[in-house]
Amino acid sequence: MKIYKNAAELNKQLSRRAGTIVFTNGVFDILHPGHIDLLEFARQKGDALVLGINDDDSVKRLNKGEDRPVFPLSERMEVLAAVEFVDFIIPFSQDTPLELIRSLSRVDIMVKGGDYRPEEIAGREEVEKGGGKLFLFEFKSDYSTSSLIKKVKTL
Repeated sequence: MKIYKNAAELNKQLSRRAGTIVFTNGVFDILHPGHIDLLEFARQKGDALVLGINDDDSVKRLNKGEDRPVFPLSERMEVLAAVEFVDFIIPFSQDTPLELIRSLSRVDIMVKGGDYRPEEIAGREEVEKGGGKLFLFEFKSDYSTSSLIKKVKTL
């Protein structure tokens, strides 16, 4: 099973896992090559990748657009579960993954997109206090879900 409903269930699996645990998060509304590049980069940083995914209410609060999310949480998780280098998926309901990160038994590496500055990244301090590291992923392509949605609407 890749999808976990709460941190207690996931922590049982993480406690059995040897090696480096990597964490990243996002909305992942319409999965595109930029997402795949990020997830692959993150997984290459360790032995298991935990993906935190915003639930539908938090996506709406993030002002991603009135029609977002395009796909509900259950469908976004189903698609992400098919990605071979994602080991664990867990939703969160807050606007940032801070509380989720605090609830996980371990995060050795955190990965975020390079459009963030380290001081802006929720949970970075907690990861670093625990001896973990932050890696920023520099996007190689010009993909964004918001721009893709605008493009489709103009067709």
